[in-house]
Order: sequence, then structure tokens, then C-alpha cells
Amino acid sequence: MVEWSDQERSIINNIFANLDYEDVGPKALCRCLIVYPWTQRYFGGLGNLYNAEAIKTNPNLAAQGTKILHGLDRAMKNMDNIKATYAELSVLHSEKLRVDPDNFKLLSDCLTIVIAAKMGKDFTPDVQATFQKFLAVVVSALGKQYH
Repeated sequence: MVEWSDQERSIINNIFANLDYEDVGPKALCRCLIVYPWTQRYFGGLGNLYNAEAIKTNPNLAAQGTKILHGLDRAMKNMDNIKATYAELSVLHSEKLRVDPDNFKLLSDCLTIVIAAKMGKDFTPDVQATFQKFLAVVVSALGKQYH
């Protein structure tokens, strides 16, 4: 079980309270698919992924990015039991979708970059450390079924 300080809880809640899900989610997913093109294989059913411009303007990918961010919202609301919160998603991603669990980390890195750019000077080392701790717990929970 992960221990969260009051300050860490406050930081995570602040990040999510100020997120524009419809902006940040699609940008993070697009960044992941462009920077790590092998991740595109999981999104082929969402339309044209031929080049970076096609990825950036794909409305289905934008919707998926928003959905992913709303999925992270579940972890924020259940910080004391993220593994149980994501148990079904872990099974879905491992057994049905067959997603390589390393891709969760790649997406979390892209999300960190997008949020850092949005927050600017407010993305302090303490905020980054807390956010990356949070994402590491989420990545671990999503990968639980693979172990």
C-alpha cells in the first residue's frame, strides 16, 4: 500500500481540479503515438494514423485521450486503493486488448510533459515528484494482471 501525505493528496487534487480534460488528454495521447509510433497498433481502429498531422486532428483519438484522463480521475478519487480501482482495467488491457504494459509508462511520461507545459512555473520539483509517484502507482496497478 502506498502512503500519501496530506501535501501529496493536495497536490494531486489541485492538478486534477485545474485540468482541461478535453485538451490535456488528447495532447498526451497524440504525443505518445507520435513519439512512440509502435504504440499506434493499439489504436488502429480509431481511424487515420498515417502521420503526425492525421494523429493530431483525429477526433476519435481526441475522444480516447479524454477518456483516458477521466480514467485517471478514478485513481485520484481512490488514492488509498488504486490497485483495486484498476483491477478490471488491468484484466481488460492484459487479456483482451493485449497492451504491452511498458506503454502505460510511455503514456504517463507524455502526460507529465503536457501537464508540465500547461502548469509552467507552478510545476515545481515537488509537484513533479508527487505527480510521478501518483502515475507510477497507476502504471503499477494497470500492470498488476501481467505479473
